[in-house]
This record gives sequence, structure tokens and C-alpha cells, in this order.
Amino acid sequence: MMIESKLAKSIRALLITTPVVLLAACGDDGKDGVNGTDGTSALTKVVTQEANEACPYGSTLLQAGVDANANGELDVAEVQSESSVCSAPNASAQMIASSAQIKFEEVAAPLTNYEKRQIMVAQAKVVDGNEEKTLDAGYHILARSGDRFGDVVFGQLIDKYGQPMFGEDGARKVSDANEHTSLLPIGDKLFSVSQMESLPGSMFLMELNQDQASGELSVKNMSQIDQSGVDGGWVHCAASVTPWTTHLASEEYEPDASNPASASRMNEYMGLVGDTNPYFYGWNIEIEVSEDATTDLSKHYAMGRLAFELSYVMPDSKTVYMTDDGTNVGFFMFVADTAGDLSAGTLYSAKWNQTSAENGGAADLSWVNLGHATDSEIGDYVHGSSTEVALSFTDIFDVDTENCTTISANGKTECLELRAGMEKAASRMETRRYAALMGATTEFRKEEGVTFAPDRNKVYVAMSQVGKGMSDGEGDIQLSQNNCGTVYELNVATDAMNDTDGNAISSSSVVKDMTALVSGRPVSVEDPQAAGFEGNNSCHINGIANPDNVTYMAGHNQLIIGEDTGSGHQNDAIWSYDLDAGSLTRIQTTPYGSETTSPYWYPNINGWAYLMSVVQHPYGESDGDKDTGTGEGRAYTGYVGPFPAKAE
Repeated sequence: MMIESKLAKSIRALLITTPVVLLAACGDDGKDGVNGTDGTSALTKVVTQEANEACPYGSTLLQAGVDANANGELDVAEVQSESSVCSAPNASAQMIASSAQIKFEEVAAPLTNYEKRQIMVAQAKVVDGNEEKTLDAGYHILARSGDRFGDVVFGQLIDKYGQPMFGEDGARKVSDANEHTSLLPIGDKLFSVSQMESLPGSMFLMELNQDQASGELSVKNMSQIDQSGVDGGWVHCAASVTPWTTHLASEEYEPDASNPASASRMNEYMGLVGDTNPYFYGWNIEIEVSEDATTDLSKHYAMGRLAFELSYVMPDSKTVYMTDDGTNVGFFMFVADTAGDLSAGTLYSAKWNQTSAENGGAADLSWVNLGHATDSEIGDYVHGSSTEVALSFTDIFDVDTENCTTISANGKTECLELRAGMEKAASRMETRRYAALMGATTEFRKEEGVTFAPDRNKVYVAMSQVGKGMSDGEGDIQLSQNNCGTVYELNVATDAMNDTDGNAISSSSVVKDMTALVSGRPVSVEDPQAAGFEGNNSCHINGIANPDNVTYMAGHNQLIIGEDTGSGHQNDAIWSYDLDAGSLTRIQTTPYGSETTSPYWYPNINGWAYLMSVVQHPYGESDGDKDTGTGEGRAYTGYVGPFPAKAE
């Protein structure tokens, strides 16, 4: 895809060389006119010129004139006017060799009060054999919460009618919980969807400018995305970009439908006096953006209902890995019937078959089949149809009966009996509970981001903490507690895999095992904190603390790890883990009380690469007393870069 500036588009329009014929005048009063002489043609000619001091990337000379000798060409003597426009660098002008890799110099952990209020970014360089080249990359802000773009306030919460929401004090409700922000090249334009981890969960569409000479991005215009067609949004956490360039959003911490009032915080959005249906929320939402800046939203009921942190579509455009954030949660896989279409498919839940308890643990994974469903089928259960009313929790489960099964899911133990004929409804509307009833593992703790390394054929999953069900000495997972968390590496099977019932899984992207790759370091007598960081850092300052979202820099062998930590590190950081060297490098730090969200690698957009990076709720998670009240608490939506893309 190529993004053109307005100037470039104007020049391109002028360069059309169709002759213009000069016509003789028409006759008067409808009578035939006098035959005129043959007309002459106006022609244009484009001449590409070499680079010079004024135009380091060359230039285009546009000549125009009349074809006096009618030979169909614009001769030198016929040129009547000309203009020259300097050329922008093409993609190959800044792209790096396929053998080169981007590496980072470490940025120091913030130590002073001044440093703890900043966004600091490491120096980046290109390494190709023995050659190194420093890059001019830094942190660039696209928007901060509360910024106004025309009539749109970034972060504004709205109701289902599109009206701004206000607090009791009369102030606008503007979220500082900026979360995932995507980059979406659509046709000749570049868009971004930015979502808020709020209630209601607002979303914004940005059209971006891309400076072709520098790669820098800026907001051209912004609009608020209407979510009323999908019952509004609920706590939008992380997201991903599908192989077909749509934004795949999440709804985290789904309301517990065993309590009919659990979604009442959406009543204001919906304009309801009674309870909002809790089954409206806890789904993946796909946002398709068109080149005319319109959006089409779909809640994918076929994929199940969870506390979605992030859903990641594999390159086959069918297989999706879905992480579930909370206590006693599962790890899930969806296999679509058709590539590029998430509206129908089969859902699976992982079973952890432990092979080691050392250093964060390891296991073989098997997959429990939770059945097939479509968006349409489950949508009818959620909303009701012409023949049926919407299902409730007690329509699906009988509670505390003599035949109930005790399960642990989402942080509590329950005894449930599935009502007859409710298998499909339970598999999607109560996915975690149904998975537990079917024998899948629901003992994971704070399961966060997931990404894929295509050149390594491995999936990576962050576990913000190893605790609770993972370390209670019971069930499938029996590991030592680590409150600083672990990132796991999962191998994609090279052979076809079956589910636990022996049926073939229709995917070539099924992961078969899970092994701890890098873990945080709880401060202890054996591993004391570095000097100067003893306070407010329960995890070692030179290790990860509560890993959150992860992304992979394809071709550079760098796994990017963001943090969402409170007491682990006073200032959250983003790390680069060199998979060749097995070493960690701190590449970004954030202000007091922030969370790092949205790290996501875009390897090539018009010859430039970007690492998206959002800094959520500064001073909001801790150290609120240090907020000066002068705007420091507004969230940052931006990126680290631009970086040169790799030549293929």
C-alpha cells in the first residue's frame, strides 16, 4: 500500500497525458455553424530528474504546451510552461538489508523524581554483521486523553445515542484508560482504532498522516466509533490486527451472569432503569474499517465469552489463541470454519499435562473440544429470537443440586449441573465454566498477552503472576508461586493433532506444549534489590515485573514484553528479550502509576516499522499524591520509532 500526500495526488492528476482538443464555437439559433479549422492538442510531458542538493531524492519536471506540429509529442520548442517537484524518498531509500537486525541499548531504570515522571526510550541501532548504525527513533505522541480533534474529545465516554456522558459534578467523563491502538493500512489511507479500558468501553477511529520522508505519524482527523449496534462495549483491554487488516478488540472481566445485576454499570449507557443483560458483554469485537472512514462492528459470539485480554489470529487466518485474564481461568483456541471469517467455528480449551515444576514449569498441552457454533446461533440465545426469549444463567445451569459437579473457575468454587440441551449455549455464554465441567484446565492466573513468531514457529503467552490455582498444590498445575510473573514459549506442532476425544483438529497451527521462557525475580535475601531501588520495587529492577502484553519483532528475534505492575516496579517498563542471546534489555519506562499497554510491532508500512506503545492512567495505579494536577495524569497514545523496515 502507498499513502499519497494531497500534493502528490494533485501532481498525479496533472500527469494524465490525454490530449485536450480545442473546439470551434457552436452556431447561433440552432443553425449549423461554419466549419472550423482543425484544432490543436495540449500535451504534458513528465521528466524524471537526478538528485541534487535542493532535491536529495530527485525530482519530477512537469512540462506543458501545445502540439503545434501535430506529431503527438511535446517537442522542446513547444514547451510553454514547466514546474518541478522534489520527490519523497521511496521505501527502499530507508529500508535495511534482510540480514540486518534492530537492537536496543538499555535505558536506565528511573531513579530520580524527574526521571520517574518521564517517558524514556532506549537508543536503537541497526546491526548487520560488524556494522552498526544508530537510529533516530524516539517516543512520538499521537494523542493524549482529553485532546480535542474538531468536535471529538479523545477518551470521551458516550451513551448508546452518541451523547457525551457527564459526572455528578457536571464534568465530562473522559477516560484516561487508553488501551490498544492499532495501525490499519486501508487502500491509500492509514487508520488507527484506539479503544478504552473503561465502562462503557469507548472506541475512536483516527485517520493518520504518514510523512514519507521521516516515517512520522500524526492525526489527520478523529471520530468516535458507534458501538450501539453491538450493545455497547465493556472494558476493552488488548487487541490485535487480523491477517485481513481488521481490528480485533476484547471485552475483559465479563460480568458474572449468576448475578443478574452484574452488568448494571451499563444501565446509564443503555438508558435502562432495570438490569442490563450480563450476556451482552465478554466477547471479541471485530472492527472493519473502510477507506471512506466508516466502520462495521461484529461481536463474535461463536468464539466464546471470557475475560478476554487478547485474541490473536494466526497466519492461517483460521486459528485464534485467546487469553483469559483473572484467577482460575483457561487458555482457549478457536478454529474458524473459513479463513478470514470468525463468525463460525469450533472452540477448544487447553489441558495442562505437567512435565516439570522447575523454573516456572513446563507441560504438554492437549485440547478439549467445546463444540461448534455460529454467531447467529449464539446471538439468538443472547438476545432472544422470534420464537425464544434470551437465555439466563438459570436456564443454562441448575445450581447446588444432588447431581452437580464442583468446579473452580474465575476465582470461586461452584457446584453446577448443566441443564439438558444447553451444551452449545453453555460452551459460548459460559465458556470458562463449561470448560471446567468438560475437564479442561481452569487454574491459570492473570493470563495476559499472546503473540506469534512466524520465523520461529512459536507462540508466546504472558502470565502476570504464577499463583492462586497455579501454586495451590492441587489440580493440573502445581508450580512455585512467583508474584513477578512468567512469559511462556509454546511450540506449534509440525504434525496434525487430535483433540482429547481423538478427533482431528482442523488446523495446522495447534500448539503442543508450554515452557517457561523468562520469569520475574522476586526480591529476596538470595536475590536482593539493586542499590537505590529498595523501596517500592518488590521485583528486581533488572527483571520483568508482572508481564502483560507481548509482541514479536519478526526478523529481529526480539520478543517485546510490556508490564502491568503495581508494587513490582514503581515505574512500569517495556523490555526487549533477545531470543538469540537469552538476554533482557529495558527499552522504555513510564511515569509514576502508569501501565504499559498496546505494545504491538508493525514490520512494514510504506517502508517504515513501528512499535505501538500506550501509557495508561499515569499516577492512577499508584503514587497519586505525586500528580501535580497540571495534566500529567492524562494518558499517552503513541509509538516508538519510526524504524526502517527490512527489505524482503
